Amino acid sequence: MAYKPGKTTIAAVTLAFSTTLIPVAPASAGMISTDRIIEQNQTNADRERVNAFVARDDVRKEFQKQGVNPDEAAARVAALSDIEIGQIAQKLDNMPAGQDAATAVIGAAVTIFIILLITDILCLTHVFNFTRCANR
Repeated sequence: MAYKPGKTTIAAVTLAFSTTLIPVAPASAGMISTDRIIEQNQTNADRERVNAFVARDDVRKEFQKQGVNPDEAAARVAALSDIEIGQIAQKLDNMPAGQDAATAVIGAAVTIFIILLITDILCLTHVFNFTRCANR
């Protein structure tokens, strides 16, 4: 009695041999420097920060005031190169955070008021009539 392989056995053996004939490119593993990883992480963080800035409601309203479609602006920002994103992120870092002229003037006035109030209480000046000197 001779062994007669079935169709599935022949197909399995043929498939196994044919997969060994497929050329496989050798894997190339190289060292990745720490600087390269840090640079890539910084680029990703810059891109996320710029995208978050463009997605803010006040920025989108300003785009509309200037006649720019906010969605088109976001698409253009997404198409910027890593170098351009880095330059924009650097400019965002150098901008004052949430200050316009009125806020700066009000902040300065409050600071000056508090300093004068403290100096009046310590008897160093007499600017306000409603304060009493601490030495009296």
